[in-house]
Amino acid sequence: MDITIILVRTVLIYFVVFLVMRFMGKREIGKLTVFDLVISVMIAEIAVLVIEDPNRPILEGILPMIALFLVQVGIAFLTLKSRTLRLWFDGKPSVIIAKGKLNRDTMRKQRYNLDDLMLQLRENKVASVSDVEFAILETSGKLSVVEKDKSSSKDNKSLKDNDREERVIPPKFRYEILPIPLIMDGKVQDENLEKLEKNRFWLKNQLRQQGIRDLKDVFLCTLDHKGKMFVDTKQTPKP
Repeated sequence: MDITIILVRTVLIYFVVFLVMRFMGKREIGKLTVFDLVISVMIAEIAVLVIEDPNRPILEGILPMIALFLVQVGIAFLTLKSRTLRLWFDGKPSVIIAKGKLNRDTMRKQRYNLDDLMLQLRENKVASVSDVEFAILETSGKLSVVEKDKSSSKDNKSLKDNDREERVIPPKFRYEILPIPLIMDGKVQDENLEKLEKNRFWLKNQLRQQGIRDLKDVFLCTLDHKGKMFVDTKQTPKP
């Protein structure tokens, strides 16, 4: 076995894998969904096969990697345009704790036990489950935690926020994601409006209060659990 050939092939495959992973985007490093993990594992396996067998043509390793790269980039482009595809490939977040109560059915479906929960709460620097208002298990496996308001005093502002939450968000609403998207990629999320027992007319009135006349001018609009709305426009709204 020629050591020199193995070293050359190893270095070459290293740079090919590096470039493929680099051009897939920073998302691959920061957040691995199931789809991302499958692509990464397949690329790693192909690289090992080519390095282990010096008699195998190196193109038999490079071409499949390029094919996987094109598949990943193509699907990433399509999911940018379609939220339905994003949900299909990435899945939906799961609510583990809602309004301070454990969701045992969700934990059972996700095979997520109490040890996992306590571990990730500690990683979020949360000492007790009683301190948590919402905990959402993201598609990447990371637990996002929203703590309860630690302020014991109920000033006028907090009372107004509570009143607003009661008016905007129905008591039985399931917080599958926080904040709640009302407009994403310029498209109204009618399903979420229906869950909130609201309609497009209500949404238009809310946006008009912020100087936005057309729903098409909005790139992202979300509503948090306190009823506070965030709006990001495609361009500066006209007065």
